[in-house]
Amino acid sequence: MCQDRSRAIRQLADLHIHSTMAHAYIGFGSNIGDRFAHIDQALRCLSEADGVSVVRVSSLYETEPVGCEEQNWFLNGVLAVETRLLPHSLLRLLKRIETRVGRQPHPRLGPREIDLDLLIYEQEHINTPDLTVPHPEMHQRRFVLTPFAEIAPEVVHPILQQKIEILLSNVADAKLVRFAASPPSRLSVERI
Repeated sequence: MCQDRSRAIRQLADLHIHSTMAHAYIGFGSNIGDRFAHIDQALRCLSEADGVSVVRVSSLYETEPVGCEEQNWFLNGVLAVETRLLPHSLLRLLKRIETRVGRQPHPRLGPREIDLDLLIYEQEHINTPDLTVPHPEMHQRRFVLTPFAEIAPEVVHPILQQKIEILLSNVADAKLVRFAASPPSRLSVERI
């Protein structure tokens, strides 16, 4: 009996899940091929994943590339989820979805078919070789803060202790960010 119970506890631990739902925010973007289709497929995969519920999706914004500027402009946005997955498990799910959508290896800050970044997970601070939360550059990026402020202006950055709307109003990043489209309509999420 005890062995069965221990095995069950180990199996639950292996699932890497919370007993309650956690709030997380995910940035997404694409600048290769059919950007709208890549984003739509990634968001549909995420909305169908076990342990994840998409709560809100921002509008899509066309954004000037950062870093390697000799590439196409991106479509970017941010979504809010509730999840039972722990941060590293959520990251693994995001990487699996990127692969499913067709992401190929590219240089850092280079072009991407799809990019899914875990921006904030509750008010947690995580710094491991494969995951840093909150995302270390999000507060410096207008292309992240603009859609984030659209869906969750009152969220507080876990380290800087400032609301997203304040970070956006103070960001020094001068890269262009312009409205491109309303949130994908096929997702059953709350609309702005």
